[in-house]
Amino acid sequence: MAYIGSQPTVGNFQACDAISVSATATFNLAVGSVAISPQSAQHCLVSLNGVLQAPISSYTISGSTIIFAAALTTADVIDFITVMGDTLDLGQPSDGTVVPASMGTTAVTALTAGTGITNGTNTIYRSDVQKLGNILHTRILIDLTGLASSGNGDIIGKAGTANSHIGQITAAVNGTVLGGKITCFEAPAGGDPDINLWYADEATGAEDAAITSLTNQVQMCNSGDLAIGTVVGIPTPPAANKYLYMVTGAATNADYSAGKILIEFFGYV
Repeated sequence: MAYIGSQPTVGNFQACDAISVSATATFNLAVGSVAISPQSAQHCLVSLNGVLQAPISSYTISGSTIIFAAALTTADVIDFITVMGDTLDLGQPSDGTVVPASMGTTAVTALTAGTGITNGTNTIYRSDVQKLGNILHTRILIDLTGLASSGNGDIIGKAGTANSHIGQITAAVNGTVLGGKITCFEAPAGGDPDINLWYADEATGAEDAAITSLTNQVQMCNSGDLAIGTVVGIPTPPAANKYLYMVTGAATNADYSAGKILIEFFGYV
Protein backbone atom coordinates (compact mmCIF):
# COMPACT_ATOMS: atom_id res chain seq x y z
CA MET A 1 0.00 0.00 0.00
CA ALA A 2 1.34 3.47 -0.92
CA TYR A 3 1.39 6.30 1.61
CA ILE A 4 1.49 10.10 1.25
CA GLY A 5 4.18 11.28 3.62
CA SER A 6 6.12 8.92 5.86
CA GLN A 7 5.05 5.27 5.91
CA PRO A 8 3.79 4.02 9.30
CA THR A 9 6.36 2.47 11.60
CA VAL A 10 4.69 -0.57 13.13
CA GLY A 11 5.15 -3.03 15.94
CA ASN A 12 8.66 -2.52 17.30
CA PHE A 13 8.86 0.03 20.16
CA GLN A 14 12.30 1.64 20.43
CA ALA A 15 14.09 3.67 23.11
CA CYS A 16 15.93 6.68 21.71
CA ASP A 17 19.55 7.37 22.52
CA ALA A 18 20.24 9.64 25.51
CA ILE A 19 20.13 13.34 24.67
CA SER A 20 22.47 15.95 26.14
CA VAL A 21 20.34 19.01 26.84
CA SER A 22 21.40 22.46 25.66
CA ALA A 23 19.66 25.83 25.56
CA THR A 24 17.41 25.07 22.60
CA ALA A 25 13.97 23.59 21.89
CA THR A 26 14.98 21.26 19.03
CA PHE A 27 16.82 17.95 19.45
CA ASN A 28 17.73 15.12 17.10
CA LEU A 29 16.28 11.66 17.66
CA ALA A 30 18.33 8.50 17.07
CA VAL A 31 18.39 4.81 18.00
CA GLY A 32 21.82 3.23 18.01
CA SER A 33 23.19 6.46 16.50
CA VAL A 34 20.84 6.07 13.51
CA ALA A 35 18.27 8.82 12.95
CA ILE A 36 14.67 7.78 13.58
CA SER A 37 11.52 9.53 12.37
CA PRO A 38 8.47 8.85 14.58
CA GLN A 39 5.10 8.68 12.84
CA SER A 40 3.76 11.58 14.93
CA ALA A 41 4.05 13.22 18.35
CA GLN A 42 1.34 10.83 19.56
CA HIS A 43 3.65 7.92 18.72
CA CYS A 44 6.18 9.04 21.35
CA LEU A 45 6.45 8.79 25.11
CA VAL A 46 8.55 11.69 26.35
CA SER A 47 9.64 12.28 29.94
CA LEU A 48 11.18 15.64 30.87
CA ASN A 49 12.42 16.26 34.42
CA GLY A 50 10.50 13.20 35.61
CA VAL A 51 7.19 14.30 34.08
CA LEU A 52 5.51 12.73 31.02
CA GLN A 53 4.90 15.37 28.39
CA ALA A 54 1.67 15.89 26.44
CA PRO A 55 2.00 15.50 22.66
CA ILE A 56 1.42 18.63 20.57
CA SER A 57 1.00 21.03 23.51
CA SER A 58 4.38 20.17 25.06
CA TYR A 59 6.28 18.97 22.00
CA THR A 60 5.90 18.23 18.29
CA ILE A 61 7.77 15.97 15.90
CA SER A 62 9.31 17.04 12.60
CA GLY A 63 11.08 14.26 10.73
CA SER A 64 13.82 12.98 13.03
CA THR A 65 13.66 15.90 15.46
CA ILE A 66 11.61 16.70 18.55
CA ILE A 67 10.65 20.33 19.15
CA PHE A 68 9.64 21.32 22.67
CA ALA A 69 7.09 24.10 23.20
CA ALA A 70 9.71 26.16 25.02
CA ALA A 71 13.49 26.17 24.91
CA LEU A 72 15.11 23.96 27.51
CA THR A 73 18.05 24.88 29.73
CA THR A 74 21.12 22.92 30.71
CA ALA A 75 19.42 22.26 34.07
CA ASP A 76 16.65 20.25 32.34
CA VAL A 77 16.87 16.47 31.90
CA ILE A 78 15.24 14.47 29.11
CA ASP A 79 14.69 11.20 31.00
CA PHE A 80 13.65 9.13 28.01
CA ILE A 81 11.96 9.20 24.63
CA THR A 82 10.29 6.01 23.44
CA VAL A 83 9.08 5.76 19.85
CA MET A 84 6.05 3.52 19.43
CA GLY A 85 4.89 1.72 16.30
CA ASP A 86 1.46 2.29 14.78
CA THR A 87 -0.88 0.96 17.49
CA LEU A 88 -3.62 0.21 14.94
CA ASP A 89 -1.52 -2.43 13.16
CA LEU A 90 0.41 -5.43 14.47
CA GLY A 91 3.31 -4.98 12.06
CA GLN A 92 6.47 -6.96 12.76
CA PRO A 93 6.54 -8.28 16.34
CA SER A 94 9.55 -7.41 18.45
CA ASP A 95 12.25 -10.09 18.65
CA GLY A 96 11.55 -12.89 21.12
CA THR A 97 7.91 -11.98 21.68
CA VAL A 98 6.21 -14.80 19.72
CA VAL A 99 5.79 -18.16 21.47
CA PRO A 100 3.78 -21.23 20.32
CA ALA A 101 0.81 -20.28 22.53
CA SER A 102 0.62 -16.94 20.69
CA MET A 103 0.16 -18.70 17.37
CA GLY A 104 -3.35 -20.01 18.07
CA THR A 105 -4.07 -22.94 15.75
CA THR A 106 -0.51 -22.97 14.40
CA ALA A 107 2.28 -24.17 16.70
CA VAL A 108 5.62 -25.94 16.66
CA THR A 109 7.00 -28.16 19.42
CA ALA A 110 9.21 -31.26 19.57
CA LEU A 111 9.68 -34.76 20.97
CA THR A 112 12.56 -35.75 23.25
CA ALA A 113 14.53 -38.95 22.75
CA GLY A 114 16.13 -40.95 25.56
CA THR A 115 19.82 -40.79 26.38
CA GLY A 116 20.29 -44.17 24.70
CA ILE A 117 19.77 -42.29 21.43
CA THR A 118 21.07 -38.78 22.11
CA ASN A 119 24.36 -39.94 23.67
CA GLY A 120 25.44 -41.87 20.59
CA THR A 121 28.77 -40.75 19.15
CA ASN A 122 28.06 -38.63 16.04
CA THR A 123 24.39 -39.62 16.25
CA ILE A 124 21.97 -36.94 15.10
CA TYR A 125 18.42 -36.73 16.48
CA ARG A 126 16.06 -33.91 15.63
CA SER A 127 12.29 -33.72 15.87
CA ASP A 128 9.39 -31.34 15.55
CA VAL A 129 5.64 -31.39 15.76
CA GLN A 130 3.80 -28.85 13.62
CA LYS A 131 0.16 -27.98 14.13
CA LEU A 132 -1.72 -26.34 11.29
CA GLY A 133 -5.39 -25.90 12.01
CA ASN A 134 -6.45 -29.22 13.54
CA ILE A 135 -3.81 -31.39 11.80
CA LEU A 136 -0.56 -32.37 13.53
CA HIS A 137 2.58 -33.51 11.69
CA THR A 138 5.30 -35.21 13.74
CA ARG A 139 8.78 -35.63 12.24
CA ILE A 140 11.82 -37.44 13.65
CA LEU A 141 15.10 -37.16 11.73
CA ILE A 142 17.86 -39.57 12.71
CA ASP A 143 21.44 -40.23 11.60
CA LEU A 144 22.07 -43.72 12.97
CA THR A 145 25.85 -43.30 13.11
CA GLY A 146 27.13 -44.25 16.56
CA LEU A 147 24.14 -46.39 17.52
CA ALA A 148 24.25 -50.20 17.64
CA SER A 149 22.14 -53.20 16.70
CA SER A 150 22.37 -56.72 18.07
CA GLY A 151 20.03 -59.73 18.01
CA ASN A 152 16.81 -60.12 16.04
CA GLY A 153 14.03 -58.20 17.76
CA ASP A 154 16.39 -56.21 19.99
CA ILE A 155 16.23 -52.48 20.62
CA ILE A 156 18.56 -50.20 18.65
CA GLY A 157 20.50 -47.54 20.58
CA LYS A 158 23.88 -46.66 22.00
CA ALA A 159 25.55 -49.99 22.88
CA GLY A 160 24.30 -51.32 26.21
CA THR A 161 22.50 -48.08 27.11
CA ALA A 162 19.04 -47.78 28.66
CA ASN A 163 16.38 -45.26 27.62
CA SER A 164 16.90 -45.98 23.93
CA HIS A 165 13.49 -44.67 22.89
CA ILE A 166 13.07 -42.04 20.16
CA GLY A 167 10.28 -40.09 21.83
CA GLN A 168 6.88 -40.39 23.47
CA ILE A 169 3.57 -39.93 21.67
CA THR A 170 0.90 -38.02 23.60
CA ALA A 171 -2.51 -36.77 22.57
CA ALA A 172 -1.67 -33.27 23.83
CA VAL A 173 1.39 -32.95 21.57
CA ASN A 174 0.77 -35.33 18.66
CA GLY A 175 -3.03 -35.57 18.59
CA THR A 176 -4.72 -38.82 17.64
CA VAL A 177 -2.28 -40.43 15.19
CA LEU A 178 -3.80 -42.04 12.09
CA GLY A 179 -0.63 -43.36 10.45
CA GLY A 180 2.81 -42.49 9.19
CA LYS A 181 5.82 -43.46 7.12
CA ILE A 182 9.59 -43.97 7.17
CA THR A 183 11.75 -42.46 4.44
CA CYS A 184 15.37 -43.58 4.01
CA PHE A 185 17.84 -40.94 2.80
CA GLU A 186 21.00 -43.02 3.30
CA ALA A 187 21.13 -46.80 3.53
CA PRO A 188 22.06 -48.10 6.99
CA ALA A 189 25.57 -49.57 7.12
CA GLY A 190 27.41 -51.49 9.81
CA GLY A 191 24.33 -52.23 11.92
CA ASP A 192 21.22 -54.09 10.81
CA PRO A 193 19.46 -52.42 7.83
CA ASP A 194 16.13 -54.04 8.75
CA ILE A 195 14.77 -51.40 11.13
CA ASN A 196 11.22 -51.78 12.42
CA LEU A 197 9.22 -49.47 14.65
CA TRP A 198 7.59 -50.58 17.89
CA TYR A 199 6.00 -48.87 20.85
CA ALA A 200 5.77 -49.84 24.53
CA ASP A 201 4.74 -48.48 27.92
CA GLU A 202 8.23 -47.91 29.33
CA ALA A 203 10.93 -45.37 28.48
CA THR A 204 13.66 -47.58 29.93
CA GLY A 205 14.21 -50.06 27.09
CA ALA A 206 17.93 -50.66 26.54
CA GLU A 207 19.97 -51.45 23.43
CA ASP A 208 20.55 -55.21 23.11
CA ALA A 209 17.36 -55.93 25.10
CA ALA A 210 14.42 -57.66 23.44
CA ILE A 211 11.55 -55.30 22.70
CA THR A 212 9.26 -58.06 23.98
CA SER A 213 10.74 -57.56 27.46
CA LEU A 214 8.77 -54.32 27.71
CA THR A 215 5.10 -53.97 28.62
CA ASN A 216 2.28 -53.75 26.06
CA GLN A 217 4.74 -53.67 23.17
CA VAL A 218 3.27 -53.47 19.66
CA GLN A 219 5.01 -53.57 16.27
CA MET A 220 3.93 -50.65 14.08
CA CYS A 221 5.63 -51.63 10.80
CA ASN A 222 7.80 -54.30 9.17
CA SER A 223 10.29 -52.34 7.09
CA GLY A 224 12.55 -54.98 5.59
CA ASP A 225 16.06 -53.84 4.67
CA LEU A 226 16.10 -50.07 4.20
CA ALA A 227 17.85 -48.65 1.13
CA ILE A 228 18.22 -45.12 -0.16
CA GLY A 229 14.84 -43.94 -1.41
CA THR A 230 12.87 -46.58 0.49
CA VAL A 231 9.50 -45.39 1.82
CA VAL A 232 7.69 -47.65 4.27
CA GLY A 233 4.16 -47.04 5.51
CA ILE A 234 3.33 -47.32 9.21
CA PRO A 235 -0.05 -49.07 9.18
CA THR A 236 -0.35 -49.42 12.96
CA PRO A 237 -0.24 -45.96 14.53
CA PRO A 238 1.22 -45.46 18.01
CA ALA A 239 -1.23 -45.27 20.89
CA ALA A 240 -1.20 -42.30 23.26
CA ASN A 241 1.43 -42.13 26.01
CA LYS A 242 3.60 -44.84 24.41
CA TYR A 243 7.36 -44.69 23.83
CA LEU A 244 8.74 -45.34 20.34
CA TYR A 245 11.62 -47.74 19.62
CA MET A 246 13.66 -48.75 16.60
CA VAL A 247 14.05 -52.53 16.63
CA THR A 248 16.15 -54.90 14.53
CA GLY A 249 14.45 -57.21 12.05
CA ALA A 250 17.46 -59.52 11.85
CA ALA A 251 20.52 -60.39 13.92
CA THR A 252 23.43 -58.00 13.21
CA ASN A 253 25.69 -57.29 16.17
CA ALA A 254 27.53 -54.15 15.09
CA ASP A 255 27.64 -50.35 15.29
CA TYR A 256 26.10 -48.22 12.58
CA SER A 257 28.55 -46.27 10.44
CA ALA A 258 25.85 -44.72 8.24
CA GLY A 259 22.10 -44.48 7.82
CA LYS A 260 19.77 -41.47 7.67
CA ILE A 261 16.01 -41.87 8.10
CA LEU A 262 12.97 -39.64 8.55
CA ILE A 263 10.03 -40.95 10.58
CA GLU A 264 6.71 -39.14 10.21
CA PHE A 265 3.31 -39.39 11.89
CA PHE A 266 0.07 -37.65 10.99
CA GLY A 267 -2.58 -36.90 13.60
CA TYR A 268 -5.55 -34.71 14.33
CA VAL A 269 -7.34 -32.92 17.16
